[in-house]
Amino acid sequence: MSTVSELFLQRVEQHLHIIYEGVELPLSVTELAQQLIKIILGSNALRDPTPHTNRWDEQDIVLIAYGDSIIKHDDSEFAVSSPMEAPLKTLHRFIKEQCDMQLNALHILPFYPYSSDEGFAVMNYVQVNESLGDWGDIQNIAKDVKLMADLVINHCSSRSVWFENFLNDLHPGKDYFKTASLTDDLSQVVRPRTSSLLNTVTTPSGEKHVWCTFSHDQVDFDFGNPDVLKEFVGIIRHYLDNGVRLFRLDAVAFLWKQLNTSCINLPQTHEAVRLMRTLIEHAEPSVVIITETNIPNQENLSYFGNANEAHSIYNFALPPLLLHTLLSGDSTAIKHWMMSMPPAQNGTAYFNFIASHDGVGLRPIEGLLQPSEVASLVSTTMQFGGRVSMRTSNDGTHTPYELNIALFDALQGTHNGPDKFGLERFMCAHAIMFALEGIPGLYIHSLLGTTNDYERFENSQHNRAINRHRWQESKLLAAIGEKYSHHHKVFNGIKSLLAVRKKQSAFHPNATQFTLHLAGGLFGFWRQSIDRRQSIFCVYNISDKPQTLTLADLNLINTQKWFDLVADKTIEESQLTIELEPYQSVWLSNIK
Repeated sequence: MSTVSELFLQRVEQHLHIIYEGVELPLSVTELAQQLIKIILGSNALRDPTPHTNRWDEQDIVLIAYGDSIIKHDDSEFAVSSPMEAPLKTLHRFIKEQCDMQLNALHILPFYPYSSDEGFAVMNYVQVNESLGDWGDIQNIAKDVKLMADLVINHCSSRSVWFENFLNDLHPGKDYFKTASLTDDLSQVVRPRTSSLLNTVTTPSGEKHVWCTFSHDQVDFDFGNPDVLKEFVGIIRHYLDNGVRLFRLDAVAFLWKQLNTSCINLPQTHEAVRLMRTLIEHAEPSVVIITETNIPNQENLSYFGNANEAHSIYNFALPPLLLHTLLSGDSTAIKHWMMSMPPAQNGTAYFNFIASHDGVGLRPIEGLLQPSEVASLVSTTMQFGGRVSMRTSNDGTHTPYELNIALFDALQGTHNGPDKFGLERFMCAHAIMFALEGIPGLYIHSLLGTTNDYERFENSQHNRAINRHRWQESKLLAAIGEKYSHHHKVFNGIKSLLAVRKKQSAFHPNATQFTLHLAGGLFGFWRQSIDRRQSIFCVYNISDKPQTLTLADLNLINTQKWFDLVADKTIEESQLTIELEPYQSVWLSNIK
């Protein structure tokens, strides 16, 4: 056995010892480790990954979309049920032909057969939902862009074969799911929903109470059973073989359950993420693991580990903080948060987003915004046509969990009501996100300037449906082609910003970032390239009034020329100030 092989086996064994401490296993840890290694490698050679390697740069921008976000059909009434081509093909063509290759990565939200929750109640992990296309479509997309896929690891559909087997005491599945007793004390368990945690089902061996963190159609796995772990390592191998290079670990914070604990962020969960990283990077070192943990900020940061856990974490505090900043005109909270955020070590990076298929989570800002500020966010969301989702707190009360609204509508005004600066405010939000330390994730409906879909919400009665519009391709192309439409302005404005961003080494996800302390309605930060050659001062007017930026407030070295990259202007040597219109963005660079 080579040294690399020996070390690999030892590391896998170490992970397993920690995960299964106190658990009686049907096989030895060494045997389990060998089985997992065999599954993950398949017929592929063992690789030796280089630690602390950045697998990304300023060129990386991830588009987030459902497989059927765009559908080709002549008659929209039947578009969903009978598209003229596989929606994955339509999406692929849109990226190739309309996006000018400004987006080099694509997160296709769960594209597997499902029973509910828009894909997150998975019925079969190794099939492509036939209404979207097939594995050939997935492979073709993966040839053109870096492909990100969901590993829905905490739960599966109650209509999956595994759970059907559970209900009938059959293998595989009979012992795949977490159960509890009605007499167990579950009062500490953290809940993201208002539904009851346990669902009672009948099996040949009697009544059982299955654990359902998210809904009774989403039944939680029991990772105390190593067979479940082996199944998922096999699923990972299958996704690797089909071109997936970024793995989004969905709801992973809830993975391990233990009575008399919160059942969130447990040490075994963190170790399971480390194990998956070790297995994956020895099979394919270019792969990036991203944890989806919609939890308070400090807890979220813990998923970096010591650069040995997730490569990237969702920056969940950013969407609500940025929304608060632009609705209130007050940058105090976002500045305090940015100053408290540790720079990501080499080999790790933040995953920034300001809109997604889910809503704007409120748990990540616990301790970052005052209750009155959160109440204002809730009130304004409702005023602008959005919805608010609730969760059950430990004391049994229902508290706001998530704001459900299209970002374009959320930014149509301020806490004072709608105004004429909606488009400018929306573009300002993206200019901030694109410049921040980290990898940008751009939701397709932000790229297209999509507004609230009230019809989808009414039809489904699911709050999140309001921001999950399905575009008919011809209508979409007409909308972004109409030069006076806000869709056209948003689509082309964002592509222009991205084209600028991708040329700046100071926008590398790991380039230095410092928060600026600017007066009035200005918000800003400084980025410096890893080689220290380029500096960019990113300054934004976050108010609905013109603001004056005094250049002496910035550390502009006067022996260099400075350029505003957004406006494509040179700053004159004699210039002392820059006047910023409401929500205007300025990227001042010493390199054009």
